[in-house]
Amino acid sequence: RMRSWRRSALGRSGSPALPPSPPARYNPPMLPPIRHHASPNIEPRRLVGGPDMLILHYTGTRTAEEALRWLCFPDSKVSCHYLIDEDGRITQMVEEAERAWHAGVSHWAGEDDINSRSVGIEIHNVGHGFGYPDFPEAQMRALEALCRDIIGRHAIAKERVLAHSDVAPHRKIDPGEKFDWRRLWQAGIGHWVEPAPLDGDSGFGPGDSGGEIAQAQALLLRYGYGIEPSGHFDQRTRFVVAALQRHWRPAKVDGRLDRSSVATLERLVAAL
Repeated sequence: RMRSWRRSALGRSGSPALPPSPPARYNPPMLPPIRHHASPNIEPRRLVGGPDMLILHYTGTRTAEEALRWLCFPDSKVSCHYLIDEDGRITQMVEEAERAWHAGVSHWAGEDDINSRSVGIEIHNVGHGFGYPDFPEAQMRALEALCRDIIGRHAIAKERVLAHSDVAPHRKIDPGEKFDWRRLWQAGIGHWVEPAPLDGDSGFGPGDSGGEIAQAQALLLRYGYGIEPSGHFDQRTRFVVAALQRHWRPAKVDGRLDRSSVATLERLVAAL
């Protein structure tokens, strides 16, 4: 039952088993030179004030230059604020004051226009369709420096540094389960808890119903995902659970609501 799952997320004292605080923040490394290559695919932000979210993507293209051409091609109808290639070179295509077209149809914490609320960073990786390699060290160092600069200037809350798959789980899987969110958290970027260990249970899947599913859906909604606590494990629930796993429980991404996924979710909510 959900009650037994909840117990797995608690320490011996009964308090949530949260990770230790991240180390003291270090001075960010100097940003590498940023080249500029303007994209025409922009418009004004549709809200008062600046961005309060940071969304990370992977390109899914064979080369970073291919991604750059597509993000700056008028007929593509897509763009992003920054692109980081595998060597750590940063290209800015859209000024942060402008609305880039990177998130598409998306939702987070009651908001649908994620493009107006966010800065988007494309990280070059060929993606799942072409073998999905690891993210290189030089690329991750540049990403850390850029993220910390953006977060510091816009005072973006840690829980609002998200994956494309978090805000569009029914469409996107990037930057994927190989992306090192824990490393970013250690650098003072984003929200992280240690994932609860796998214990071999099969969990709930499509077609299942019940109060335990409704409780988990309510927690997903509370954290920010676009889902309603119906108590029915539908396709939307499967996509959202898989997104949660990709970001915070990457050891097994199958979209099934097992005890480890629920316990990890509870730790996330408790750490807000």
